[in-house]
Amino acid sequence: MIKMNVGIIGGSDGLGKTLIYYLRDEFDVYITGRDHKKGRHVADEMNVNYIESNEGLANISDILVVSVPIQHTCDVIREVAPFMKSGSVMIDVTSVKEGPTKTMGEALPENVEYIPTHPVFGPRTTRLDNQVIVLTADRKGKWYGKVYDYLASKNMRIIETSAEKHDFMMSIVQVLTHFSFISTASAIEKLQVDISETEDYESPIYNLMIDMIARIVSQNPYLTYNIQSMNSNGDKIRNTLAEAVLELRDVINNGDEEAFIDIAIKATKHMGDITNALGRSDKAIGALSYEYSYLNDSVGEEVGLKHIYSGKIHVGILESIDGKTAVLRNGTKTKKLRIANIRIMLPDELHQWKIENLKTVTKSISCVFPKNVNVGIIQKTVLMHDNILNIKLTDAYNGPQIDDDSVSLTFEITALTKDDIDQVKVLFTGFGGIIR
Repeated sequence: MIKMNVGIIGGSDGLGKTLIYYLRDEFDVYITGRDHKKGRHVADEMNVNYIESNEGLANISDILVVSVPIQHTCDVIREVAPFMKSGSVMIDVTSVKEGPTKTMGEALPENVEYIPTHPVFGPRTTRLDNQVIVLTADRKGKWYGKVYDYLASKNMRIIETSAEKHDFMMSIVQVLTHFSFISTASAIEKLQVDISETEDYESPIYNLMIDMIARIVSQNPYLTYNIQSMNSNGDKIRNTLAEAVLELRDVINNGDEEAFIDIAIKATKHMGDITNALGRSDKAIGALSYEYSYLNDSVGEEVGLKHIYSGKIHVGILESIDGKTAVLRNGTKTKKLRIANIRIMLPDELHQWKIENLKTVTKSISCVFPKNVNVGIIQKTVLMHDNILNIKLTDAYNGPQIDDDSVSLTFEITALTKDDIDQVKVLFTGFGGIIR
C-alpha cells in the first residue's frame, strides 16, 4: 500500500514537531522550517524528510499542514496556495480560526479542499487519546470524512463548529484564562514573593493553581501574545475581567460584605456543575497525594519511574524522596528525578519492561531429589517467581554416585538476574533436593 505524503510547514518546532510523532508511522512525512540547519537536524533525528521550500512541499503533499505562528498563518496560506496538488487538502492548526478559514476559502483553487482545525492541546501532550480537536470547515468535501474518521480512530474528542463560534469560545478558554493567570503571576512578581517559600504554607488547591499558572506563563510569550491580540473578542474579554477585578477590589476596600457575598454567590451559581468540579479537583489532589504516599512507602525498594515527556525509563532502588525530588540508585550511580515529571510504573509494567530490555541470565542447576518427586510441580512453583522467565528439564540421571531411591535432575533456568537463579536453588532445597 502506497503511503500518502503529509507535509508540515513549520515541522521543526512546537506543535508541528509534535505532529511528526503521531503521523510518521502511517504516512510519508515531509517538513519545512525557517532555520534549514535546525530543520534538517529534526528531520534526521525523527526519521522524516526535509524540504527547504514551502512551495515545493505544497507541490508534493496530499495533505499539507500549516503549523506556523498565528501572525504568519494567513501569509503562508497565500504563499503556497497556487502550488497545491489538485485533489489535495490543506489543514491549519492555529488557535484562531476566523482569519485562516477566510483566507483558505479565498486563496485556494476549487480543486483543493481545506479543513481549518484547532488541536486544543500543546506540544507537551504525549497522547491523542481524549484530546480535543475543533474543526471549523465552512464546506465539506471528500477529505472531510477521511480526516474526521482518522481523528475518531485516535479516540479524539471532535467538535464541529463555525470559525466565529470557535473564536468566541477560545476567548474564554484561552484569552480570559491566560490573561488572568499571567496577571496573577505578574502580581506575585511585583510583590517580590519567593514562591519556594510559600510551599511551606501551601494547600493542595494553591499547589494546583501555582502549577497551572506556571504552565501557562512558561509557554512561548510570542504565541501567548498573539492568542491575546489576534482573537477579535479579546478586547471585550480583557475589559470585562478588568472591570470585575476593580469592582471586587472596591467592594472589599469599602468593607461592603453584603455586596461581596452577592458577587460571590452569583459567580458560583454561574459556574455550572459545582459537584463535578469538586470531584475533578478532588481527583487531582488525590492523585498527587497517592503518588507521594506510594513513593514514600517504596523507599529502600526497587521501583520503575517513567519520564512523562521523554519516555525514558529509570529503574533502581529508591533511596529517598522530598517534596519535589526522588533519588534513585542503580549500582553505584544515583539520579535525581523531579516527581512532577515522572510516572510510577505498575509492577506488571515494570516486569514486562525488564523482560524486553534487560540482559537475561541462563544457568543450569543439577540437584538430587527423592525419586518420586513431581517434576511438573517443581517447574510450576519456580515459574511463580516473577523474575524467572523459563525453566526446562535437560537431564535426568540415576547412575553411580546417586542412591537408588534418588534421581539427579538438571534444569536450565532463564532469569532476569543471578540473584534470581540463586533463589531457585533455595526452592529446590525446599523440595528436599541437594544441589550438586
